[in-house]
Amino acid sequence: MIVEMKIRRCPNCESEDIVKNGTDYKGDQKYHCYYCGGYGTLDAKNRYPKADKEQVLKAYQERVSMRGIWRIFGVVPKTLLRWIKAALKDLASIAETLALAESDDVLELDELWSFVFKKSNKQWVWIALCRRTRQVVAYFVGDRSEESCWRLWSRIPQAYRHCATFSDFWDTYKTVFGTLGTDHQSVGKETGQTAHVERWNNTLRQRLARFVRKSLSFSKSEFVHDLVLRFFIINYNLQCLISQ
Repeated sequence: MIVEMKIRRCPNCESEDIVKNGTDYKGDQKYHCYYCGGYGTLDAKNRYPKADKEQVLKAYQERVSMRGIWRIFGVVPKTLLRWIKAALKDLASIAETLALAESDDVLELDELWSFVFKKSNKQWVWIALCRRTRQVVAYFVGDRSEESCWRLWSRIPQAYRHCATFSDFWDTYKTVFGTLGTDHQSVGKETGQTAHVERWNNTLRQRLARFVRKSLSFSKSEFVHDLVLRFFIINYNLQCLISQ
């Protein structure tokens, strides 16, 4: 008879001071490390290869809801959110995805209605879009107040703050952008001066289920609402940058 002894170590700190801590839903042995305090699964198997993760993340940005992803790919919403958070760490910031600003660039401004958990909890998405590149220069999620408009301005990169701006007749735009020394004009939709940002709003509603006006999909927390929006905008800007 041959008896083999196998010494197991903590995957995080390589300590041998570990104990069994039950099993996961697949039946794999879990552990607890007394040295680093870590918990996890020994010999954890990466169920989803990188290519599969990328395919799931792309599908999520094509109006498939989180529960739809669960039904199609078997990836639960909690896991999908973890993948989005991890992907954001590897992606550039919004400012880093932008093309170089030019002297004659124009920004189109608009706000998009959305909600979190219930429709009475309104969340307005403020957007500043560069007309030439079609990229989202800055965004902010908040209410429809003057303070939110100032927050949008504060997020616009310095290189784009010289740009002429166009918006609808919402008074806060004139109050904020009209007092900053920039060339700001409030115009109606018939002028076409805000057509690109309004088209972008339609793109967002078509691509993320939680932003569709009449839908069973909606955000349950403001954190997730902002998280998936930022993930979408960064990828959208990168696609625009590649196509230029």
